[in-house]
Amino acid sequence: MAGAQEKPPQSGSSAPAAGGLEGPPPEESGTVPKKLCGYLSKFGGKGPLRGWKSRWFAYDEKTCHLYYSRTAQDANPLDSIDVSGAVFDCRADAEEGTFEIKTPGRRVTLKAATKQVMLYWLQQLQMKRWEFHSSPPAPDAALAPDAALDAAPAGNGPALHLELEQEEAELEEFLSPVKTPTGLVGMAAALQPAPAMPLALQNISLKHLGTEIQNTMYNIRGNRQPQGTVHGPPRADSPLSGEPQRQEQPSPPEPSATGKDPADSPKPTAKSFLTTNLIQKAKCQNSFPLFAEGLSRNRTAQEKALALEQQVLELTKELKSQKELVRILHKALEAAQQEKRASCAYLAAAEDKDRLELVRHKVRQITELGRRVEALEQERESLVQAVSLRERQVQELQQHVQLLMDKNQAKQQVICMLSEKVTQDFVQPPQQPPVLPDAADRNFLSQQEKMEHLKDDMEAYRTQNHFLNSEIHQVTKIWRKVAEREKALLMKCAYLQAKNCQVESKYLTGLRRLQEAMGNEAHESSELLRELIQEALQWEASETSVDGVELSPISEYDEYGFLTVPSYEVEDLQLLAKIQALEVCSHHLLAHEAVERPLRERWAALGELTPSVELKQLLRAGVSREHRPRVWRWLIRLRVQHLQTPGRYQELLGRSQACRHPAARQIELDLNRTFPNNKHFTCPTSSFPDKLRRVLLAFSWQNPSIGYCQGLNRLAAIALLVLDEEESAFWCLVAIVETIMPPDYYSKTLIASQVDQRVLQDLLLEKLPKLMAHLGQHRVDLSFITFNWFLVVFADSLISSILLQVWDAFLYEGTKVVFRYALAIFKYNEEEILRLRDSLEIYQYLRFFTKTICNSR
Repeated sequence: MAGAQEKPPQSGSSAPAAGGLEGPPPEESGTVPKKLCGYLSKFGGKGPLRGWKSRWFAYDEKTCHLYYSRTAQDANPLDSIDVSGAVFDCRADAEEGTFEIKTPGRRVTLKAATKQVMLYWLQQLQMKRWEFHSSPPAPDAALAPDAALDAAPAGNGPALHLELEQEEAELEEFLSPVKTPTGLVGMAAALQPAPAMPLALQNISLKHLGTEIQNTMYNIRGNRQPQGTVHGPPRADSPLSGEPQRQEQPSPPEPSATGKDPADSPKPTAKSFLTTNLIQKAKCQNSFPLFAEGLSRNRTAQEKALALEQQVLELTKELKSQKELVRILHKALEAAQQEKRASCAYLAAAEDKDRLELVRHKVRQITELGRRVEALEQERESLVQAVSLRERQVQELQQHVQLLMDKNQAKQQVICMLSEKVTQDFVQPPQQPPVLPDAADRNFLSQQEKMEHLKDDMEAYRTQNHFLNSEIHQVTKIWRKVAEREKALLMKCAYLQAKNCQVESKYLTGLRRLQEAMGNEAHESSELLRELIQEALQWEASETSVDGVELSPISEYDEYGFLTVPSYEVEDLQLLAKIQALEVCSHHLLAHEAVERPLRERWAALGELTPSVELKQLLRAGVSREHRPRVWRWLIRLRVQHLQTPGRYQELLGRSQACRHPAARQIELDLNRTFPNNKHFTCPTSSFPDKLRRVLLAFSWQNPSIGYCQGLNRLAAIALLVLDEEESAFWCLVAIVETIMPPDYYSKTLIASQVDQRVLQDLLLEKLPKLMAHLGQHRVDLSFITFNWFLVVFADSLISSILLQVWDAFLYEGTKVVFRYALAIFKYNEEEILRLRDSLEIYQYLRFFTKTICNSR
């Protein structure tokens, strides 16, 4: 029966719930969920018509919209309110029953008949909003109506019901649930007449005048139906059927005019034709949920359906009891049959031995049953003990309740005595001559009246506070859910963008290899290849971003100011730079959540820094950007604490200003050549060149034996970019030159630097003999390339993200990190170098091949 009521009628109506009211009212049946609908006053209008207007409101669960019209019998709604993104508010100082619904685009002020009705609407709208956000998205009904109908109950599954019950329990902690006001909400309110307004014109919506005319014509058409169709079952063309008229034709002739030929009937006039069009348009566009056509004319059918449903419920209960009786009789019959079979077997036994075996079997069964009886008896005793314990607890509670009742009764007696005394004092005042109430009495009465008003205000503000707490609680949970969904979508988009960068990088790599294979040969496809390369170099990923959403943090400059795509004049190098930028973008997007976020959490949880194995592992994995300045300062202090004295840097700056150092001229020449691919050192308004000048001048006085060596400017510049403080960058430079690197590494002879180059060649001969044999065959001297690597610790060679990871480990472990990374770089590119067959190509490749490494792991 319930399923028949919830199933929409088999008709062609477009109203989603027009047939939903043909059954019994939801509040009475108990099998259909309660519909949220009823009459409220809406504040609106312009000019003289501005004021409260009576409107019928109904909530649609599919769209999470609150539709409203002038009456419950209107075919089309005037407008709707989107509840899914709305918040609700009720002010204590406003008129009783007034509350607001605030959406991103509008604010609607409504007023209920009583405060209880207002709180009921607010609580129900909160629950409907939460149910809409918690339920899974429904399939498109226009594309798959059957799938939409099958998926409708899926949103009301056990998990959703459990979640809604938890939400109701949480809301009850803020505001106790309000009982359903009888006759003011639900379908019972639809059966009542619409609230009367002082002026009929004031209740009409001039903003939706066309809808008002359609609803009026539709209601007039419905009231003119023949009387014989009101109490009988609805016909196929009646308003209750929900079937819109397919053709524009006049109504059939009356039964009294059967003698006339239908062909002789008069044709419809233009006015009747317009009326018919308006009615058909109203019926075809009827999308108002929960509104039944001819609702007031269908009371008899609803009462009959209610009686039939109650009868079905009684028969269902009786059927369940009969089934239970049949089950018990079946068990008794099975036991009797087993006993009969055992007796027959005992009588049919030919020998005493068989009968004795049957008797033993029965004895074993009796023993087993005896043990079961003993177990049940023990269980019964434990239950009896539990019941006695419960009874004692109940008696204690009853005694406590009796004590509280006695105490309450005593307080009531005291209150009654005091009340009687006060009454007697008022009724029988002391025998004194009548006097007029003086100013003190009047002041007392006014204070008492003010106190009553303050109590009412306090109660109103308490109710408002409870509701607003529940509203904040639910809106916060909805916001968290939306944020989690947005985060998941952004992660998915970042993953797709990374894959797109990888595909584009492979495409550009294929173009480059095709270009190398073709060489300078002139044939038909060379021009096409050149056009493809130019198009690939001009294309920018930012042009394809949707709705301005920037998912990739890779821009023209990275977070430390280095260019992400180096500018080369040669076309081959431009293509290689584009491939490198795409690889960097792809690696950053894929590693952001999988690698960087867990690493950032490990650094945040590390706390105070102390030398340990765990710290070494974290430094080798890299330091996150927000923790790198703190970690570097600790590493530098660990290196130079025996050299560092307070005020030393300021003293050296004063000495450089008082006396010009011989290395000052070379420092000025190298300032403009420091990192031409970094915006902090190429921008004319940047303060970094001045900071770098002061750091290098101070170091020239700190270590007069070295003064200045080319390459120190890049070491100090890296320290400035990370630490952003002159003094910290100065001590970082001191730590590298005087404590980490060997002595005479930056002297005029550079002896220690040349020694490291010989050590590197020996290591390469041991670890990569095939590569060294190939380089020796083409007479390639690696020191021309690797000398600068060691002198500036890869400052000019690696991209910034990998360079700073090298420095993280270098500042802690020393020069062995430089050797390890140098070997790893050659191992990483060994196959590519072995494919080159010309010394000029090898030198050209070795100049920039370190920039093609995008993944430090």
